[in-house]
Amino acid sequence: MINRTVKIMECSRVFALPMTILSWLVIFVFSYMDSGNALYGLISLAGLCFAHLGANVLDDYFDYRALIKQVGFNKSEYLKNSQKTKCRYLVAGVIKPAELLALGGLYLFLALIVGVFLYLKCGAGVVYFALVGGIIALLYPFLSRIRLSEVLVALAYGPALFGGVFYVMTGTYEPEVFLLSLPTMFMTVILLYAHTVMDYNYDRNEGKKTLANTFSTMEKSLIVLKILYIAAYFSLVLLCVFDILDWQVFLVFLTLPMGRDLYNSLKEFASNPESVPAKKWYHFPMEYRDRFEKSGEACFMVRIYQARNLMIYFSLLFVISMFLSLGF
Repeated sequence: MINRTVKIMECSRVFALPMTILSWLVIFVFSYMDSGNALYGLISLAGLCFAHLGANVLDDYFDYRALIKQVGFNKSEYLKNSQKTKCRYLVAGVIKPAELLALGGLYLFLALIVGVFLYLKCGAGVVYFALVGGIIALLYPFLSRIRLSEVLVALAYGPALFGGVFYVMTGTYEPEVFLLSLPTMFMTVILLYAHTVMDYNYDRNEGKKTLANTFSTMEKSLIVLKILYIAAYFSLVLLCVFDILDWQVFLVFLTLPMGRDLYNSLKEFASNPESVPAKKWYHFPMEYRDRFEKSGEACFMVRIYQARNLMIYFSLLFVISMFLSLGF
């Protein structure tokens, strides 16, 4: 039973949940300090996590269906590419496609139950945000194949998440909330983009069009990462300009060395996909690193954790800066 649960968690990509939890935490704290309802905010987190896991599972399911339709697809050869973790558990037979589809449906059904509860308690505004989130979750597996991954994630982790949580906690809409969403929204997109950069060759071979493989080489695709970094940190300045937060928000700039570290790590990956980043003290947390090194997946997963951890530290410092700026 325990092993089965662990497998389900791995298939659902639970390791990526911090991107949802920490984005939620930023707007939860902001809303709570605006006299928001904490209980409804906590309940909304459950719905967001279920929706996130459902989208992950459905994305893998439809990627797998597209993969096995390819002419000349060879299961044994595919499994040799250890850094390619997506769909591996399906190709290896750890879980059946029908079971995965049912799991995705269960996650989305649970998210729907949370949405209905919040609708009954908070009003019709919940429907608008839930519809946006639901449409993104259902269409992501298809639209992500035509270079819209980053756009969909930006919508989901920006206006939809921040506007929705703020609404259920306060019962109102505020334009400043959408500006507040920009820093963590861009950081979440950076996490996704780091993944697609490393999937550059695999996605091209599988006929999947992404923003990263629009460029002629993996190295050239890193220009987008630079643009996203600039957007994330510049949006912090905008929060001061529009008097949403004060100068304390610049505390978040302490994460710049981690951003540079991730960029250099991806640059190294572009020239040598088998390279594994050296351990550094600020790479914590990096669960299962020893296991990944033994299985040959460290070159991929360590960099995913680098991107995830950048988002974690960025968001936590953002929350601390809000406390300092707005008062406890």
